[in-house]
Amino acid sequence: MMSNLASSLIEHKRIKTTHQKALELRKFIEPMVTKAKNHTVHNRREVLKKIHNDDAVKTLFDVIAPSYSDRPGGYTRIIKLGSRVNDAAKISLIEFVDKFNFNTEEVVDVTEDSPPEEEVKE
Repeated sequence: MMSNLASSLIEHKRIKTTHQKALELRKFIEPMVTKAKNHTVHNRREVLKKIHNDDAVKTLFDVIAPSYSDRPGGYTRIIKLGSRVNDAAKISLIEFVDKFNFNTEEVVDVTEDSPPEEEVKE
């Protein structure tokens, strides 16, 4: 489950999840970013043992880690959003700090749940 959450965080740069999952994801992803800062085959294989998505690992090593090359730690931020209505679970938003400095397309906003509007042909 942590591998899938980490892959989603790497792909979207921010995800909305329960607070406990966000805390565990922080413990999981921050050592991966630290290993990705040192571009060696050994570190890439160590990260691939934990994150099983090749595209996410490539993005982590090529896009995310270089932007944190001078940062000693604290790559993620957790923002509490409140409680879910149906089961009262605490919901949080976990995102990368300085995510706007990445050299990729804009961050996908996963908080929007509205479907895309379709054009009506008459």
